[in-house]
Amino acid sequence: MMKIAEVKNDVMGQFHDALYLGDVHERVKILENAGHLPLAYITASVHGLHDIANRLAVELGDNVPSFPEGKKASLLMPPSPVLCAGDWPLLMVSKGIFEGGLDDAGRGAEEDYEETADADWGEALDIGEVNNMQNGDISMVVEEEDVHEETEGGWDLEDLDLPPDTDTPKTAPNARTSVFVAPNPGMPVSQIWVQRSSLASEHIAAGNFDTAMRLLYRQLGIKNFSPLRSQFMDLHMGSHTYLRALSLAPVISVAVERGWSESASPNVRGPPALVFNFSQLEEKLQAGYKATTAGKFSEALRHFMAILQTIPFIVVESRREVDEVKELIIIVKEYVLGLQMEFKRKELTDNPVRQQELAAYFTHCKLQLPHRRLALLNAMTICYKAQNLSTAAHFARELLETNPAAENQAKKARQVLQAAERNMRDVIPLNYDFRNPFVVCGSTYTPIYRGQKDVTCPYCSTHFVPSQKEKLCTVCELAEVGADASGLVCSPSQIR
Repeated sequence: MMKIAEVKNDVMGQFHDALYLGDVHERVKILENAGHLPLAYITASVHGLHDIANRLAVELGDNVPSFPEGKKASLLMPPSPVLCAGDWPLLMVSKGIFEGGLDDAGRGAEEDYEETADADWGEALDIGEVNNMQNGDISMVVEEEDVHEETEGGWDLEDLDLPPDTDTPKTAPNARTSVFVAPNPGMPVSQIWVQRSSLASEHIAAGNFDTAMRLLYRQLGIKNFSPLRSQFMDLHMGSHTYLRALSLAPVISVAVERGWSESASPNVRGPPALVFNFSQLEEKLQAGYKATTAGKFSEALRHFMAILQTIPFIVVESRREVDEVKELIIIVKEYVLGLQMEFKRKELTDNPVRQQELAAYFTHCKLQLPHRRLALLNAMTICYKAQNLSTAAHFARELLETNPAAENQAKKARQVLQAAERNMRDVIPLNYDFRNPFVVCGSTYTPIYRGQKDVTCPYCSTHFVPSQKEKLCTVCELAEVGADASGLVCSPSQIR
């Protein structure tokens, strides 16, 4: 390689090869020819080539570089190769019919012909006896020879009386068993996975991230894939296992199929095994419920967001499970929206009006009954402290209608009702009308009353005011608000 680099005038490649070979003389020579005399002098001095170093020092004159004190030089040698067995082994393959086979066949035929040219095909003519004959008399000699040839037996090939049922093996005339014919490569498993699949998770498992992104945008309007990076990598890596055969051989990648069994046909490939399943999401949902009950809103929000960002990669089998997945999206979306409003309320310590509004909007999220009671108790307390007794009384009645199991909650609600009956009014007007049904905007946290225009997130179905169209959804943080999407596809039964 170093010689080739020298012929090609590749100075850098020549220097790299000299480093790999540990050839110090060649390195000094290359540096000197390139005009780097200080580097050549340092290399020669460090490696003990004093004659070359002295010659270079004369050429440098006063520009001889100095060495740092206290440093000990050592020879940098390349690592020894694992195997030193000469040239690479070559596969011995016999020549085919188009690689000299006809020449060999013709050469053999000529040799056979030359060997049989001197065979005893007949007697030689005695030319000496014919010399004194007339021209017409030679026919007598030829006729005598013809008679002699007719009486000769020749090869004496006689027919054999073989039985009619004797079978002899047939051999192909051009059979060559020494020639290795490689089999045609089959279709990769990853290509089989994505041939007729509209499930984004199966495309990700096959490594086709671009087609998976297009599917997610077309089905759910997802355009922000940064939060999904870890899910993409987990799906792809989890659907393959890797085997190491030899230390010098590359690692073998083996596809892991979903639902594989020993009785399965080896010619039929199953769908990829996925690392995410619906039962995992149910466990995270229960963890989010538990954290919400304990008031650990940051932990709860983290669990709910993880569920929202994992559902696009879930694959289920039946239509009933598809409905459960869609229902889970609505449940988690309500909790994420409510917790986000609660975080926003705690940030607005100097705005009591906005605090009451956000606490009131939180009660309209579709939460589990224990959590809805806590939201009603919280809104009732905030409004009562702000002297908005009419609104506080409304929340107290809502709380009592849920039949709270905790006696302190019911007792506090009855006390607020008794205090509000003496002065049923609000000191501060709020942008809140519980008599008129509404949904909360996921970005501005304001009510969108029935009959007003709105746009929705195609994935989590959160409602937004029209000004938020084509912006990123602030609830799921994945989809584009108002995008035209076909809907969630999480089961092969939806494609059949």
